[in-house]
Amino acid sequence: MQGDRLVEVASLAQRVLEGERRALARAISLVEDGRARDAEILAALYPHTGNAHRVGVTGPPGCGKSTLVNALARTMRQRGLKLGIVAVDPTSPFTGGAILGDRIRMGDLVGDPGIFIRSMATRGSLGGLARATSGVIEVLDAAGFDVVIVETVGAGQSEVGIAQTVHTTIVIEVPGLGDDIQAIKAGILEVADVLVVNKADQPQAENTFRALRAMLDVGAPHSGAAGHHAPRAMLAGEDDGKGVEKLSDKGWKIPILKTIASEGQGVEALLDAVQAHRAYLVEGGRLAALARARVASELETLLREALLAELADSLGPQEIERTIDEVLARRLDPHSAVDGLVRLARRSRRGKGRRSRAGVQAQPAETD
Repeated sequence: MQGDRLVEVASLAQRVLEGERRALARAISLVEDGRARDAEILAALYPHTGNAHRVGVTGPPGCGKSTLVNALARTMRQRGLKLGIVAVDPTSPFTGGAILGDRIRMGDLVGDPGIFIRSMATRGSLGGLARATSGVIEVLDAAGFDVVIVETVGAGQSEVGIAQTVHTTIVIEVPGLGDDIQAIKAGILEVADVLVVNKADQPQAENTFRALRAMLDVGAPHSGAAGHHAPRAMLAGEDDGKGVEKLSDKGWKIPILKTIASEGQGVEALLDAVQAHRAYLVEGGRLAALARARVASELETLLREALLAELADSLGPQEIERTIDEVLARRLDPHSAVDGLVRLARRSRRGKGRRSRAGVQAQPAETD
């Protein structure tokens, strides 16, 4: 049975590599389910990944993310790029699926053979990135798309996690949401590679633009969440007249662009900035360093999950429930409780190991 399953996975992977859309949808569904075939399909496709430019788009609710992604996708297609779009939606409390869905979000892009759109549910997790988003990006990468865009739900500070998944992060701000420095308060300005003031035809747009410019001019700190998101000096650069600042030899200066996504205004300049940032990352091996940091983070996450699952299996639910009761009764503090559970799990594993070895030794020798 396992051999048949591996043959089926290998066949599916080959069809994904050949660009078959039904196979691509099936592979993504397997990754979303998170079962055994998840790892198998990713293992088959992984050698063919590493070519797509991963672009994250995030910002507060109401900033026009979907409209801007729509316009950006059309512009990319005009330049001959194939792209996959991952739209991360809140989870429906009734179905467990993404509430908005592919066709509702971006109906005018459906039917273009150079675009593949997938909505994913956050499944209640903090932050907009669904648990399986990284795997879905890998599948789209292997399928030969030039760009993979990840649009998140804009849940606030937890959206900083997008920087660990993509190469270029676009942070959208919009006037009239009550605070010109909302991005700083939300924490996502720290990971921006490109800043966008959308709905730039609104009266307060210039105030928002100036507030963002002032923050960059004073050198607002940037987190080290990913390789190129370490603290960056705000270096002087030339302006090409469109708001896209040219690269200096010393670092990337974050451009601030004005767009009216509903009319397509400013989108060409936005794509120019995204491609300029890609070129910056390729220079000097920055893209390779970013990939290394992302893999290290992913391995750490998977290792934690595997060890936690193994620990829980060694303990059993009754022991965990008993420990919870002890902590609630204030007879144990949480740290001491965890220490006790780890010691108990180690004893349990040693006991299982001794029983396993004893069973092997007890088997009678074969005779001719």
